[in-house]
Amino acid sequence: MNRLAKAALAAAKAIQSEVPKRGAPPEEGLEPASEQVLASSLVRRTRGYIEKTVNQINGCYESGYFDACAVMIRRLVETLIIEAYEHKGIAERIKNSNDEFFPLSDLIDKILSEKMWNLSRNTKSALRDLKRIGDLSAHNRRYTAHRSDIDKVLNDLRVATQELITIAGLK
Repeated sequence: MNRLAKAALAAAKAIQSEVPKRGAPPEEGLEPASEQVLASSLVRRTRGYIEKTVNQINGCYESGYFDACAVMIRRLVETLIIEAYEHKGIAERIKNSNDEFFPLSDLIDKILSEKMWNLSRNTKSALRDLKRIGDLSAHNRRYTAHRSDIDKVLNDLRVATQELITIAGLK
């Protein structure tokens, strides 16, 4: 390759690296246009990663990515349970011998049997349902979540989220 071709190639690469990719979202994601699953006010001023999880839940829902929405709901539940235990200074109760947090099924068993707080009937029944929809979307290759699957758990999700945020001392 001659010098002119090499210079042209170098110039093209420089231009290409400076021009943003068309349609690429910002590095930290977009804000959803709506709050169809959870209101951002519910998690505002809690933890940045909790706020971003709720943004992704809402964004997935409004874009029709219902499996992704269900998996993010599962992640939110898991995060809030861990936050509650850490806030109370009893996180060791939900860790294994390698100092790793238990899987969500065990976290739910633990929080349901924990005497320190008095979970509402709604939250107790919601936790397994919220896990179930996330598990189906994450682990069942023949299952595809639909909007109606998410819609069925909306009220329980809001109640459980608000209660766990309160227990975790985040608000």
